[in-house]
Amino acid sequence: MVKSISEIIESVIPHYAERAKKKKEGKISSVEEAEHKLVYDSSSETLEPIYFYILDLMNDFGLNAEKLVDNFTASPGSGHFAELGQRATIMQQQGSKLLGDINTVLRSILNLIYDLRDFKLRLQLYDDLKSKDKEAALLSLKQLWMDKVDINKGNSSIKAMALGQAGFQTLIDAFLFAKDVPSVEKMDLNDRVKRIILSRIVEFNHWIGESENELRKRYKIEKTYLKSQVNSLKIYSRWARPYLKAAQDLEMGQGGREPSLVKAFNTIILELTIMGKRKLNVKDEAISGNLPKDFKNLKTRDYYGCVLVSFRFRGIPQRAGQQPHYVFGGRAEVSFKAYALNDEELKKVDEELESSDLGGALDLIEGATTESIENLQEEITYFLEEKEDEEGKGKSSKEDSPKDTSNPFKALFGGYNDKKSEVKKGDSKPKGKEKVVIKSESFAEKTYIRPLVAKGVIETTFSLFDIYKKAHGMASFT
Repeated sequence: MVKSISEIIESVIPHYAERAKKKKEGKISSVEEAEHKLVYDSSSETLEPIYFYILDLMNDFGLNAEKLVDNFTASPGSGHFAELGQRATIMQQQGSKLLGDINTVLRSILNLIYDLRDFKLRLQLYDDLKSKDKEAALLSLKQLWMDKVDINKGNSSIKAMALGQAGFQTLIDAFLFAKDVPSVEKMDLNDRVKRIILSRIVEFNHWIGESENELRKRYKIEKTYLKSQVNSLKIYSRWARPYLKAAQDLEMGQGGREPSLVKAFNTIILELTIMGKRKLNVKDEAISGNLPKDFKNLKTRDYYGCVLVSFRFRGIPQRAGQQPHYVFGGRAEVSFKAYALNDEELKKVDEELESSDLGGALDLIEGATTESIENLQEEITYFLEEKEDEEGKGKSSKEDSPKDTSNPFKALFGGYNDKKSEVKKGDSKPKGKEKVVIKSESFAEKTYIRPLVAKGVIETTFSLFDIYKKAHGMASFT
């Protein structure tokens, strides 16, 4: 079940959870610091003037407003339902097409990564030939040559003759032991075996030089292609995001047993919640005398006076002339609630909001940010950042292009537009979010700061309610 913002605050914030418990026991009359409600019912008036008047009024009071909830539900028989359904379908189709393109490119990237891994292992053997592990590398390459190249000779291959023909049992061991032509001449073998080993050693030594050059070329080409595919993935991801976000915004809520939503009626329910925050400056309040003077240099958590304004609108959508949009007249219920919250409590509210059903739609879009995607990003970064020199020995080159450490999946979720979400340099993975823990209040916070914030925000909340009520002559209010 979806919780409202006030229910979240009163369940996860210790101060308000305690007040809720006392209210349940009948020890206090109200769980909120302050609550006011007004009702405006007019079939000719629309919701927009009410909403924007209150929003502008909050800004005039110095409250930094933020929208937390924006939901709507239309009755299936209304023209508004059909209109938005068509728009949502178009956005979904476009987003689905681009996601299909992303999936195709992603499969190509996976195949490239697997190929590059194999090339990397093969090239390591050639690098080991120039190191202390030369003997082991040479034996590995000989085995590879017998399994991949010489085996194509069929019955005349080394393995086929050694395992299937009499007199050639020593052929495999002799080939693995031989290093060059002179070493073969010194072997105590019959002439038939020697002649075969000599020809195969010459072929093998030639294959080593040619195969290394070709493999390094192929490796470089595939790395370039991987970079091209990653860039394509970024472009497709940025193109897909607006359609996915629009499709999400056009999703309607479930009416369920809501009595106002009759299937055959032309009705819509709108739910909006905004929160305005104003930070308390402890030093200024101490100088002005509202707090003890010793508080000027006191270090505390930041406290905010928060005004929560919730709109619930039941309207009749009507097309505005020949325009492609609708206007809504009907009944608007607006509630004002006041809270005094510190920065940790606000973070906890955001955490609960994201994990609740209110943030569920966004989770569907961000479902691709899983551990497998992060592991894939590590592989991409590894190959794109790899340094090479002209000889392919792993040394850095002056002509190398700048490193590309960007995540190709970030664009799909708007990560490039949010500087806070960027991963610090040197981190291979974005660190997961830690659960917010609300620490106990100090004596100064509990006794002086929170009561002062609560007093100010209660007055501000009533002023917002009273000014709008008097300015519009509301007939029904509480």
